[in-house]
Amino acid sequence: MSTMRDEICQQPEAIERTLKQEWRRAARLRQYFERNPPRLIVLAARGTSDNAAQFGRYLLEILTGIPVSLAAPSIFTLYNAHLNLADAAVVAISQSGESTDTNLVLERAKAAGAITIGITNEAGSSLAKLAEHTLLVRAGKEKSVAATKTYTGQLACFYLLAHALGAPLREEDLQRIPEWTAAALQLEDEIRSRAERYCFMQHAVCVGRGLNYANSFEFALKLMETCYVVAERFSSADLLHGPIAMLEQSFPAFLFCPPGVTWKPMCELITKLQAIRAETVIITDKSNKNSGAINGLQQEPLTIPAALAKKGPLPEEVYTPIPYVIPAQLFAASLAEVKNLDPDRPRTLNKVTQTL
Repeated sequence: MSTMRDEICQQPEAIERTLKQEWRRAARLRQYFERNPPRLIVLAARGTSDNAAQFGRYLLEILTGIPVSLAAPSIFTLYNAHLNLADAAVVAISQSGESTDTNLVLERAKAAGAITIGITNEAGSSLAKLAEHTLLVRAGKEKSVAATKTYTGQLACFYLLAHALGAPLREEDLQRIPEWTAAALQLEDEIRSRAERYCFMQHAVCVGRGLNYANSFEFALKLMETCYVVAERFSSADLLHGPIAMLEQSFPAFLFCPPGVTWKPMCELITKLQAIRAETVIITDKSNKNSGAINGLQQEPLTIPAALAKKGPLPEEVYTPIPYVIPAQLFAASLAEVKNLDPDRPRTLNKVTQTL
């Protein structure tokens, strides 16, 4: 078994530790923000952490109403620009806490009067020391170059940050995420067998919408770095605005399809993909009663054996992103094995990447 696969399987426990051990810190941060509400949130990250930030943007804007921007680190590192960040909260996300450009963004933001927050897996890192407030991913040491448990740990931290910023997220609901993540892992054998079909896959598209848009980026990244597949990532809307022209019969398309407001636009895309006979794989869960009614799919949906949709004031699919990325991670690990590649040591990559 690869270290990547082993770390994928560690995620229910890692997420549970993160949510339990960081809840009090999030509660204290909530008290701080009640006295010092930010007018703007800026998220700074690279790589997998940047994909987690994409999720954070959707979650925070949807649940708190505070505008969120994704930082362009080059604005600081190459152009030496000075931004007005007074009354803003700047959040740096880094697995190692040693990303040079991400830390520089936080340092400049602090000097400009921003509230600074770090999300990292390393309590003793430069990032943790630099930030005024930290939320720690409690994933344990991640040995595989391909990040898995730190990505979902960062997503868990964004739920905690949303709570700190006033979002109506309940601790008892968040504590069910590890259980749903464990349910997603039950698809491991099915995914391993399906991966053989894609042994010679050289290109693919990964598609999500809304809260699962970030997962399309992360799935594509895992296919690129562990399987050397040229994988493009899109929202369903952006794919239909032109890039769908490159798809043809048997072109692999992987879709995140939770119930809720994103289901209808994803269905419209599925109809288009069926018309051109693309190789379409859907990731969904038991609460999506409509997924089984789709006719003409070459393969049955990958259905997480748990009902994740929640009725109430929050979006139905608010808790799906962590469980939904598990089948994607398992698929990348399985495809690498089928291709006789080592997903733990992708060529030309190191665990910690430092850029300016």
